[in-house]
Amino acid sequence: MVDNPRELIPIIDNLGYVIDEELATVLFLMQKLEKPLLLEGNPGVGKTKVPYILSNMLGYELVRLQCYEGLDVNNAIYEWNYQKQLLAIKISESSSKSDKEKEEMIFGEDYLLKRPLLKAISNNKRMILLIDEIDRADEEFEAFLLELLSDFQISIPELGTISAKHKPIVVLTSNRTRELGDALKRRCLYHWVDYPSPEKEMQIIKKHLPNIEAQLAEQIATFVEKVRTLKLDKTPGIAETIDWARGIAALHNDDAAMYNSLSCLLKSNNDIKVVKNEFFTK
Repeated sequence: MVDNPRELIPIIDNLGYVIDEELATVLFLMQKLEKPLLLEGNPGVGKTKVPYILSNMLGYELVRLQCYEGLDVNNAIYEWNYQKQLLAIKISESSSKSDKEKEEMIFGEDYLLKRPLLKAISNNKRMILLIDEIDRADEEFEAFLLELLSDFQISIPELGTISAKHKPIVVLTSNRTRELGDALKRRCLYHWVDYPSPEKEMQIIKKHLPNIEAQLAEQIATFVEKVRTLKLDKTPGIAETIDWARGIAALHNDDAAMYNSLSCLLKSNNDIKVVKNEFFTK
């Protein structure tokens, strides 16, 4: 563990992620205060990459819960292994155990299928828990998370309360497709991840394409910033910028490379038409 946030910047930079001091400070405090971190921002700005970088930096295993509409306890926290339970009941039919003893036997941890949330707090080693795109889950699902995020424990009716052996490092991401509840937000540190400035995006491009000419990287980053001001179906994220830079490089950066490789940057025919009309037909 480093002594101050600035020490994190070169470490994370060496892992391939360009980070500013503000985000480095939040990551530092998240570990010091042992609080979950909520990262909000537009799709494609690099939110999901953050916990993977932490996993590489700290050497902790990462477990990911991908949220979606209709996500429930069985898929997020735990589920009983019904087939194994039925087999155990069948085997114990001829035993002298009482019904209560048989019930206690089949509702033990050996018959529990651990989903990401339970796995993260019951593991023998500290883990990174990524709860990705929490805004896609139903509002009711947030209630399931409150106990975990505040007390790092989960209640299972048949077993009681399971407390974390080692508190996981928890990162939640949100594309802000809906407003999250205040109760969830209160339990987390917060950071808004914005689109990078042209200078920062140029650094990101050079990080992924170290042999690219500095002038070309600057030209791409500046152009993408202008593209993001347009009304598009899908504003390009950092991953699309990197793909576009690779596409231009593959075309040997000839005069038509930027125009011909726009499909690497934009993900709908309408967006391609908008950008071509705005920048290439005047």
